[in-house]
Amino acid sequence: MAVNMKWAVGAAAAAVVAAGAFFFVGGATAAPDTTFVLLDGSKKSTADLKGKVTLVNFWATSCVTCVAEMPKMISTFNEYHGKGYEHMAVAMSYDPPSYVVNYAQTRKLPFEVAIDNTGAVAKAWGEVQLTPTSYLVNKKGEIVKRYVGEPNFAELHALIEKLLAES
Repeated sequence: MAVNMKWAVGAAAAAVVAAGAFFFVGGATAAPDTTFVLLDGSKKSTADLKGKVTLVNFWATSCVTCVAEMPKMISTFNEYHGKGYEHMAVAMSYDPPSYVVNYAQTRKLPFEVAIDNTGAVAKAWGEVQLTPTSYLVNKKGEIVKRYVGEPNFAELHALIEKLLAES
């Protein structure tokens, strides 16, 4: 049994490394062409994000780390939004939509929240399964950084400032 557990942990670690390599071999890679369905039923595409620095944040209401990092995500959005920064919070397919709506309303999330009902968005962004997983996308629509788990917010802020300064 212990051998099987070690194998499973090793396989999971390899999958995380492989997913990271998928996006970052050779530098920034174009963000996948996806459509986000927002809580109000409207849609946004990856193309709509071009021209802005955007954090695409995969999360779930049942994810303790996601809930813990959300005030910092709100603070980051509030600090940089006026300078061309966006945040797209993508709720995972297993998260009940009513929970997501309730969370977004009661926490007064200031950024856009999408629900990935089918899991297609998470799949397109590198088979996202672990939450939180976030992708920082530059103005050209390229993924420049992937965070699995809560980001180091000082590092994230420095990178956002650098990307906002680029033309």
